[in-house]
Amino acid sequence: MHVVLDTGILIAALITRKTPPDLIYQAWRKKKFELITSEWQLSEFRRVSRYPKLRKYLVPSEAGNMINGLRYQALVLTDLPTIDISPDPDDNPVLAMAVAGEADFLVSGDKHDLLALKMIEKTKIVTARSFLTKL
Repeated sequence: MHVVLDTGILIAALITRKTPPDLIYQAWRKKKFELITSEWQLSEFRRVSRYPKLRKYLVPSEAGNMINGLRYQALVLTDLPTIDISPDPDDNPVLAMAVAGEADFLVSGDKHDLLALKMIEKTKIVTARSFLTKL
């Protein structure tokens, strides 16, 4: 099973333990599914994890460990197709990762934009809680 986790899910996995995002991240670490990421998302993760409002919740070494894990254990895409589907243009690269990686699922907490789409090509867009039931 090929899965894309949006950046918010990855950040949430670091902030709150034993929640759906954390349990999904731990399942990936145990090789329960193949994670698809991209150079774009790794850069986005670095940028978002440095937001002043998040700094008090994130341990820099844990964020660095997550980036290293993603870089060396996930499928890292370098070329993404141009996608212009989401009402929020910042979400389009995440959708492009799902398309390029032929993901079965895109896991997101973005109710207004990504989750509202429900699907892109063959990829189902689901919440973290919903994805956990599929594992």
